[in-house]
Amino acid sequence: MLLIGESWFVHSIHQKGFDSFTTSEYEEGGQEFVAALRGAGHEVSHMPAHRIESDFPRVADDLRALADVIVISDVGANSFQLSHATFARSVVEPDRIGMITDFVGAGGGVLMVGGYMTFAGIDGRARWADTTLAGLLPVTVRTRDDRVELPAGVEPKVVGAHAIVAELDATWPPLLGLNRVEAREGSKTLAVAGDDPLLVVGTAGAGRAAAFTSDLSPHWATPAFLAWDGYRPLFDRIVRWLSGELDD
Repeated sequence: MLLIGESWFVHSIHQKGFDSFTTSEYEEGGQEFVAALRGAGHEVSHMPAHRIESDFPRVADDLRALADVIVISDVGANSFQLSHATFARSVVEPDRIGMITDFVGAGGGVLMVGGYMTFAGIDGRARWADTTLAGLLPVTVRTRDDRVELPAGVEPKVVGAHAIVAELDATWPPLLGLNRVEAREGSKTLAVAGDDPLLVVGTAGAGRAAAFTSDLSPHWATPAFLAWDGYRPLFDRIVRWLSGELDD
């Protein structure tokens, strides 16, 4: 399994009276997710957002050799489509999102996880709606800011029968937000958060696709959700279903 995204740089300004100075740091998220899947026996690779340009395969065969399932979490479409060569020098480059689309259509699995830079994202900047991959997701992606902030928390509820959610709690620990989407006709909504789809799955060509519209780590994922004994089986089963190892 290949996790793409879940990384960021923070540049801070410290103002102390007349004087100010700046600090910078690099951070990665998703540690709980990676640990849970490795603990369930999966081989997991992580490609931070800033490494997409240099590390993402340039040919489809290399992508298929790298993973059976791709997880895209909190990284926007621009990071795949605007390499330095294309943006700065107008160089023709492989379409990385097109490669993921072809990967799924040929039998691979993809999971898009919610965040400020997936689906539509904050101010619509994630830009996934107008990509080829959006057409394979089991949900429709908006073209405007799709965040639903829920500071009081919402407890997800299982609403569909499926091997992914079998024997999990009917109600899950609270989440603090999600990306608002609509389930496509023919897809299966397995869990909701309030009135919004939270976990939706569907077929895509010869492959499978899933959408988990909240976070797999903070800030929308609360400590209680991350510590929940259903966290590992939930994402383990999602990945196994996407790879074809688990039936409906």
